Amino acid sequence: MDAEAEPRHLAFRAHGNHVVTCLLLESDMIITGSDDTTINLYDAQTGALLKTFQAHDGGIWSLQRDGDILVSGSTDQSIRVWSIATGKCLHLLQGHTMTVRCLAIVKPVRVDVAVDGSPVMRPEVPLLVSGSRDSTLRVWRLPLANDIPTYQAASLADVENTYSLSVLTGHQKTIRAMAAYGDTIVSGSFDCTVRVWKISTGDTVRLLTGHTQKIYSVVLDHENRRCISGSMDNSVKIWSLDSGSCLLSLEGHTSLVGLLQLNHGLLVSGAADGTLRVWNPDNGACQTILQHTAAITAFQHDGQKVISGSDRTLKMWDIRTGECVRDLLTDLNVVWKIQYDGKKCVAAVQRDNLTYIEVLDFDAVRDDLPETSQGRRVVVDSHGSEI
Repeated sequence: MDAEAEPRHLAFRAHGNHVVTCLLLESDMIITGSDDTTINLYDAQTGALLKTFQAHDGGIWSLQRDGDILVSGSTDQSIRVWSIATGKCLHLLQGHTMTVRCLAIVKPVRVDVAVDGSPVMRPEVPLLVSGSRDSTLRVWRLPLANDIPTYQAASLADVENTYSLSVLTGHQKTIRAMAAYGDTIVSGSFDCTVRVWKISTGDTVRLLTGHTQKIYSVVLDHENRRCISGSMDNSVKIWSLDSGSCLLSLEGHTSLVGLLQLNHGLLVSGAADGTLRVWNPDNGACQTILQHTAAITAFQHDGQKVISGSDRTLKMWDIRTGECVRDLLTDLNVVWKIQYDGKKCVAAVQRDNLTYIEVLDFDAVRDDLPETSQGRRVVVDSHGSEI
């Protein structure tokens, strides 16, 4: 947030001139998925390409990671489970009949206490939930790192019997967004509805109606027993999970609300109207409006700052004042994805009609990086060597 601090700026080519559809940032690695059918793993410090995961026949649309397990969903209608350490495909999960649009890994959490005082855990084992353009959700047992690989299994029935648990039906059109926690899934669809599902039974618990156009984003606020949806009807709605009623309808955007994030008690929405709006989700008050001049393509917030991509720039905002602290990147064609942690900000962008991953490391000062190197954009090749 210090406008004077200059980061170490690393940049490297990725996926030719294809779109980066997914971006994961771990402390030491960057994982990208693209519509070129591949997934790449990079060293976050050097930019070196460590692995390429290849087996999908279509573009990658969703990625999730749990330890050494990486899960990908594709336009080829399949889900693949990979070992990050070896780069090998361990499992091929099939059943969807159209693009796998969204994935969620659901870990066991305590949801209740039994009569004998023991914790009630849901789900009982780690699960994978997938949402598709075929209008269904599927629930799978999440393959573990030490499971016997089934990718070369003689019978797909063996894979289905091992991992496929249930198919959730009810939506009439594409499932565009989904979130899950404990025993609950929330899904938003192009059929203009939000559904709340009970994972253990596969039943629809609530059908939330009120949006008049396609739903593009959902958030599950399990602590406060509510969920939030953003729609092409320009509104954001906050729903009660218990009653199914619409608690608040947040108005102000003038175009599609495609992005939502709830963090530290603040809800931020990003829309095609070029604005990000910061809301109090308890009373629906709009606290600040952050103004770009073109559609918001990506953003992340942590309760203090918002980093957003739009109109050829990557900007950092003070979430409390609404002021733009600085432009982190300029002269871009487009910003596709953003991820940041306490030290690094990573953006997948198109620059000069070529795809780059740009890494801004704000820990460089503490690493005793010479001042002459701070802020200078260093482009490296696939080995991490400056070019």
